[in-house]
Amino acid sequence: VDTLSASLGEGLLVYHAVQKQREGMGIDELASWVEANRNRLAHWFTVDDLNFLKRGGRVSGAAALFGTMLGIKPVLHVDNDGHLIPVEKVRGRKNALDALVNHMEKAVEHPENQAIFISHGNAPEDAEYVAKQVKARFSVPKVYINYIGPVIGSHAGPGTVALFFLGKS
Repeated sequence: VDTLSASLGEGLLVYHAVQKQREGMGIDELASWVEANRNRLAHWFTVDDLNFLKRGGRVSGAAALFGTMLGIKPVLHVDNDGHLIPVEKVRGRKNALDALVNHMEKAVEHPENQAIFISHGNAPEDAEYVAKQVKARFSVPKVYINYIGPVIGSHAGPGTVALFFLGKS
């Protein structure tokens, strides 16, 4: 099944599939469940250094230079086709981390029934900050934090923080 996801986004779908398997769902039903729910998986993330997005061709050199000078932090998500989409630009790291949780508030469906995944690129304090905000604003049973992998890390850079959950769409 193509999850149209990466990193812990894919991991979150696998997590849910394992839970469903433990409840007795068969392999064909699981594949159908993943296909039916993959577009509900929300990937929200921010990066700390625009130069990594520049190197990957996601932003121009001028945008990286001026954005860095102004303390601009992009907030991005992955759309239903698996494409990376910049959604907003905020000033300051804390505002970018708060924006992730604000987007979750707009899109999450039944947070009380799901685990939330957070990944980071060598930014455990920022990941913990996001986890604390999620726990304070939603009645989630569990928040898991883990590192991003080397492939995503090479594109997004250190300081990347991503938030994954199931949403309305």
